[in-house]
Amino acid sequence: MSNTEPVHGYQQYDPNQGQDHRRSSGDGSGARRAALVIHSIADVAAVFLGLWILLYVLGANQGNVFVDFVRGVADWLAWWAQDIFTMDTDGLRVLLNYGLPAVIYLLVGHGIATWIRRL
Repeated sequence: MSNTEPVHGYQQYDPNQGQDHRRSSGDGSGARRAALVIHSIADVAAVFLGLWILLYVLGANQGNVFVDFVRGVADWLAWWAQDIFTMDTDGLRVLLNYGLPAVIYLLVGHGIATWIRRL
């Protein structure tokens, strides 16, 4: 019996069996992971900004710890866009000043992630 023939009752062990060989050859799985991380960070940033807009428009208790935390994160994320829009209606002002950064984070984050995946 030769060494290449499997023994009856046993299966040969193939460590690559069932795996996508493109993935294991190192052709960009790191790029896919990086793209996923960037995509996820953009989504989380947009969620915090959107959540703050929702809490503000619905009149959430500003003294609540959770509301204060969300506002702090949203302020940190949107520091560069504060007071771009200065209108008298507070709800519309918050919507635009926090909504614009949310949209920009989504567009830029998803755009960069798409670009990285194509590399």
